[in-house]
Amino acid sequence: MALYEHTFLARQDLAQAQVDALAEAATKIVEDKGGKVVKTETWGLRSLAYRIAKNRKAHYVMLEIDAPGDTVAELERQAGINEDIIRYMTVKVDEHEAGPTVMMRKQERDRERRADRGERGGDRPDRAPRRDREEEAA
Repeated sequence: MALYEHTFLARQDLAQAQVDALAEAATKIVEDKGGKVVKTETWGLRSLAYRIAKNRKAHYVMLEIDAPGDTVAELERQAGINEDIIRYMTVKVDEHEAGPTVMMRKQERDRERRADRGERGGDRPDRAPRRDREEEAA
């Protein structure tokens, strides 16, 4: 069997539970055809580079699959039919990446940087809140 990475983008207005259900449906398709899903990663709601079907954001999900080629063809066919999936891509790989993917490591690194800086929701610790600066100017 061959190794694949299947990534799909789900509509922005879906709840996380619905996105998880799409990932479970994809896993079921793979397992019913004799393959197995090695790892599933949900990258979250991210901005798109350009609008796709009136969506500016999408939920990203990546599956690492060990399955024959006809299984991947069926998975892509089902993804093309599903209206909740706005884009998908399957890539054949030589080996699966050990540990978390680059996207997951980037999210962790960004989270750690924000914690080190003491940021809270975009506040800048080196500046007073806007209201205080306006009062000082008056």
